[in-house]
Amino acid sequence: MDILKNIQEQLSGEISEAIFEGANIVLYTENTKFFKEGGTKVKKIVDEIKKRIELRADQKILLSQEETEKKIKKIVPEEAEITSIIFDPQRSIVVIEAKKPGLVIGKQGSILEEIRLETLWVPQIQRSPAIKSKITENIREVLYANNNYRRRFLNDIGKKIYEEWDPSKKDEWIRLVFLGGARQVGRSCLLLQTPNSRILLDCGIDVASQGKDRFPIFEIPEFELARLDAVIISHAHLDHVGLLPYLYKMGYKGPVYMTPPTRDIAALLNLDFIGVAYKQASKPLFSSMDIKEMVKHSIVLNFNEVTDVTPDIRLTFYNSGHVLGSAMVHLNIGNGAHNLLYAADYKYAKTRLLDPAITSFPRVETVITESTYGSKNDVLPPRKETEAIFLKMVNDTIKRGGKVLIPELGLGHAQETILRVEEAIRLGELPNVPMYVDGMIWDINAIHTAYPDFLSSKVRSQIFQDKNPFTSEIFSRVGSPQERKQVIEGGPCIVIATSGMLMGGASVEYFKNFAENENNLMIMSCYQGPGSLGRKLQDGDRVVTIDDEDGRRTFNVNMRVELLTGLSPHAGRSEIISFFNNMRPKPKRIIVNHGEVSKSLDLASSLYKLNRVETNVPRTLETLRLR
Repeated sequence: MDILKNIQEQLSGEISEAIFEGANIVLYTENTKFFKEGGTKVKKIVDEIKKRIELRADQKILLSQEETEKKIKKIVPEEAEITSIIFDPQRSIVVIEAKKPGLVIGKQGSILEEIRLETLWVPQIQRSPAIKSKITENIREVLYANNNYRRRFLNDIGKKIYEEWDPSKKDEWIRLVFLGGARQVGRSCLLLQTPNSRILLDCGIDVASQGKDRFPIFEIPEFELARLDAVIISHAHLDHVGLLPYLYKMGYKGPVYMTPPTRDIAALLNLDFIGVAYKQASKPLFSSMDIKEMVKHSIVLNFNEVTDVTPDIRLTFYNSGHVLGSAMVHLNIGNGAHNLLYAADYKYAKTRLLDPAITSFPRVETVITESTYGSKNDVLPPRKETEAIFLKMVNDTIKRGGKVLIPELGLGHAQETILRVEEAIRLGELPNVPMYVDGMIWDINAIHTAYPDFLSSKVRSQIFQDKNPFTSEIFSRVGSPQERKQVIEGGPCIVIATSGMLMGGASVEYFKNFAENENNLMIMSCYQGPGSLGRKLQDGDRVVTIDDEDGRRTFNVNMRVELLTGLSPHAGRSEIISFFNNMRPKPKRIIVNHGEVSKSLDLASSLYKLNRVETNVPRTLETLRLR
């Protein structure tokens, strides 16, 4: 590639190899002196070409892994509590995992620099989860076990990104096809096309549906897996990422971009999705090997980090305030010809867990907004008011000897509830009864402890001060059918269990055992998809039939069932309006999706009247031309 040749010519004799690592450029040198002192020359080239360049030592001059490990343990203070040192020799990187990463970094990066100069390895720091996480360990193993493949994969992406593209072309066009998620909640999937690029925004399933509307529609002329340049995932809920491993099963070999927590949680929830399929005696759509392929091809970005994903599309993730690692996807298309913000799912209010969605962007012409709670009737009550109602209901139930069941989505809702209950018990607002966590929630909590930088300032501060609410002694993990049986047969307690829509998972087992006792309470606080058991109960059904080990069984629902919408991680009607009121710059067009038909149309009408900009409510398979 010309750009690499140009750099090698400028650093003639100093560089043994120049390759791409995604959109970044990596230079390898066999000259120890240049590795230690060549930073100024490299920075001069960075300023000239405006691309990120990293200088690394060639394998030939690296200190041995054994000696490097000894040096690291000598240089890093013991209080940092290193838990693991992982080597990526093909890329000359050493990953140091520690409970206190700040002590590994040192003041202004002094300790990292000492490790680099002493060993010639490039150190990268990761936080050890406060709760042991098998999934995080496995992911790191996958990323560093296939080093040669990953090195070639990242270099190939770079070659594609840096292919010649002529921004002066007059036939520049941009179009968007809705393959799912239009006028419905579930199976979010959009195909963005330009003359140079094909990008998929999200790739989800509708977990509440069993029919043809369960999956995105790929059987269209525009969609060719072989021509797909990249997939971008907004967050890890299955309605946004549940079909991604299937793409790899079908032969996709390209990159998927997401934040680090989204990668870990997506892998975990997709593994759980396979397990649920087996429990329901149905064949899973994909295997754990396909999830491994997804991880192997992942490229993670932090918020506000900018990268090219194709020759004419540049990506930036911004905090969306929805769940851990959830992002609004900002795409600069055609060197500024058009700027698209795919807001995906967002929350424009501060919660216990997360800071609110970002509203300030460099440029935006088109916004795609959700409308899950977009109708005039979806004005969510204040959080404090809803939490007071929550605490009263739980207190009343425990006083009369009942049990409280809170079915939750494993990601987002559950952690918000855990923080709320932990604080209430700690402050004496709830009695200190057993609090059980069942399903994937515990493992997802572990991932939260590995990425505190993505959490709200308050929770982040608690974690840094060793007052981690996720590791509180208040919580007990339920990890087996025997333990579940003890909870069911025991006294008053609070149970948080997946799934949130009562579509399989531990929550259904508790429901079957709690439903007929009028002393018990079930609080539903997340979106209930049409057709789900949760939606039937929300709509007032008090006699329900559920598949059981002994066949289909009918249950009389005598327990108290309450819906609390004020705790949703989605933006309510007023939050969406405020988001657009405060958004800078103002968009020229708003596209409404991710909502039931009536809510999407209602929101689009109001946004048009308030903002006087074009609004669209596309149907599935509809194509919109953005430019």
